[in-house]
Amino acid sequence: MITGPGGECIEDGAVLVRDDVIAEVGPRDSVGRQQAQGAIRFDFPDSTVLPGLIDSHVHLAFDASSDPVAALQDADDEILLEDMAERARQLLSTGVTTVRDLGDRDALAVRLRDAIASGSLPGPRILSATTPLTSPGGHCWFFGGEVEGTDAIRALVRRNVEAGADVIKVMATGGGLTKGGPVIWQSQFSAKELRVIVEEARQAGLPVAVHAHGTAGIEAAVAAGVNTIEHCTWMAEDGGFDLREDLVAAIKAAGIHVCTATSPNWSAFAERVGHERAEQLFTSMRWMAELDVPMIAGTDAGVTRAVFDKFVNSLEFYQYLGIPLWKIIDMATADAAGALGIGSDTGRLAEGYRADVLVVDGNPLADLNALRDVRLVLAAGRPFPS
Repeated sequence: MITGPGGECIEDGAVLVRDDVIAEVGPRDSVGRQQAQGAIRFDFPDSTVLPGLIDSHVHLAFDASSDPVAALQDADDEILLEDMAERARQLLSTGVTTVRDLGDRDALAVRLRDAIASGSLPGPRILSATTPLTSPGGHCWFFGGEVEGTDAIRALVRRNVEAGADVIKVMATGGGLTKGGPVIWQSQFSAKELRVIVEEARQAGLPVAVHAHGTAGIEAAVAAGVNTIEHCTWMAEDGGFDLREDLVAAIKAAGIHVCTATSPNWSAFAERVGHERAEQLFTSMRWMAELDVPMIAGTDAGVTRAVFDKFVNSLEFYQYLGIPLWKIIDMATADAAGALGIGSDTGRLAEGYRADVLVVDGNPLADLNALRDVRLVLAAGRPFPS
């Protein structure tokens, strides 16, 4: 079976690939007539073919340990790059053919991106943010992106562009990973400063992804016209949650997508912080889903306990929220591709698209667990394992 956006499917279907592009999709009998003599053929009669998965929020420079920041700081660039390549391989082995890396050191993800694109290393396509912008001493300052004032902001965006960035990332609020930094809900940039970032990025043709936990940071991000909001947990200064339907309406009207960046370890989160607190956070995510906020799937892979080979665990969080399975798969394929600006190139099984293809046993439209039983992965037409 072949799956497509909206849960559409073709029973007894086939996909014809030429080089790195999908040449034809349709019923097996008709597609089979188009294949070249001597073409390699794979038969999976009890399996499902779907687009390669997209993890919209990872950090390949982190190792998912109890202290990923210390591990990052202790590793030199060459060792770190080797470790990042192994993490990319892990992602590919689970059917992830595209990732958006939202912050690393010294543009290492760009080096890895180019090595994978050349075919010298296995891995998913990487969209790299290079150095995320943050305030002095702010969230993830250790990546080297501390800026203060519009001149410094513009200079770092331009430097990221020159380094080969595919997306610009900014830390609009604090984050739990940064010891001694601003508290998680606290804003780090004004709406005016965020607009400067968006303006500079758009001059280079790049989208902007904004890390925002606090509602004030979310409001500033929406006002600035960003492309995606990461986490979007609606935290308030008093430790509670400030859910704003007017901001949800603005997010939807602007076509902004939300990536909750939910850890594969989400089900154990309640055990660490308490079930009541965890359910408060989960409820804000469910509230967004019920209001049809455009959402895409991501794992925050690399931060503590967010490993690189459990993407399906994070997808099961969206099932816990009550989102239908077909929509969850869209969040990890077609919807994600559109939000990341590559929707005309990947995220679908269609003629002319990149040959990013995943084959799994069973039917993920009935049970997401089927996504764990990977039979074949094609990344830009290259089979993994080769």
